[in-house]
Amino acid sequence: MRFICRGSDQGQALPIYIWMTGILLFAAFAFFAFAQAASARNGAQSAADAAALAAAQDARDELTVGLELSIGNGDEWLDWLAGDEFTGEGARAAADALAAENDSTIIGFGPTEVNGYPGFRAEIETLYTVGDSIIPGTETQHAKAEATAIVRPRCDVTPSADPEKTVEFDCDGGGSFEIDPDDFDLGDLPEASVLFSVHLAD
Repeated sequence: MRFICRGSDQGQALPIYIWMTGILLFAAFAFFAFAQAASARNGAQSAADAAALAAAQDARDELTVGLELSIGNGDEWLDWLAGDEFTGEGARAAADALAAENDSTIIGFGPTEVNGYPGFRAEIETLYTVGDSIIPGTETQHAKAEATAIVRPRCDVTPSADPEKTVEFDCDGGGSFEIDPDDFDLGDLPEASVLFSVHLAD
């Protein structure tokens, strides 16, 4: 009769099991840390996008109001259609408000130009941190991101258009309308989104 002793094999397997379990736990915690960082980064980018778009939308509204008020008051009102007549006075406040709504703050802001179109660049930093993880320093690390949004005119007029006579506008999507400066009332303009588009720069 033979007796087989398995105690030594089991004793050797236990350290390997503990070692493998430790590796798996470390990998899980590391994955969680990277997921935390990615989530903070995505939140920061969303806040930057929103801030830049808010600034550009404020400029678009200013352009629309300026165009409306200038019609019939001189022969330079068509210049507003180029999209660069705004002052941008309310753009920073609009960007600050959207950044705050996304639990972030503006750390860099200013006007810019992309492919000939005016816009605004916003850089933000999150008010929240990445959070505790196995990676040292993440508990105090804030995510940062930046974005640029531009204002692009959507309507064209013929170069020979006379600003003192009826002007026909051809807009993206096949839309068109006319403005007679001698017979124009406030409120006759289409919505701002018809005249100018606002979107993030590539």
